[in-house]
Amino acid sequence: MIDAVLSVPGTTFTDKSQLDLDVMGTTNYFNTFIEVAEDCPVDKAEVPPERSRKTKVRMQYELISENPYEYTSDDLIFHIYAKRHNISDSQREVEREAYFSKGRACLRSSSIGKRYGWGIHYDEDGKMALYGVESEKYDELAKDKNLDHLKAMRSSRS
Repeated sequence: MIDAVLSVPGTTFTDKSQLDLDVMGTTNYFNTFIEVAEDCPVDKAEVPPERSRKTKVRMQYELISENPYEYTSDDLIFHIYAKRHNISDSQREVEREAYFSKGRACLRSSSIGKRYGWGIHYDEDGKMALYGVESEKYDELAKDKNLDHLKAMRSSRS
């Protein structure tokens, strides 16, 4: 009998002995497509709005859309954290290790797929690109049986 299912993005473990501790603390996915949330309010992807101080979702959108397949999820999430917290280049390696020593939310929880209508494709190297829910490429990826498929988290509980 299985006592618990432990989940790491892209992998499910049913036994603690199967865990590779090097994988712990990552938000990365590989060969995965995160589709928009079931309760996403838009039929056409929208650019997150500008604010006086850039929001995390706006920074996520800009970095991924301007640099497709350049960032892994961990790279992106920490880059934004470091920028928002003024972490110097000389401290980034140490700070990154400390940051990921705790569980961190993956991009399934981001408004990018929950509110703004962007699917996130992760290639075999874990690098990401965005595709609008209305696009042909989104449909193609959503039907690709060679990818793992997840949905962005719902905004509401129902």
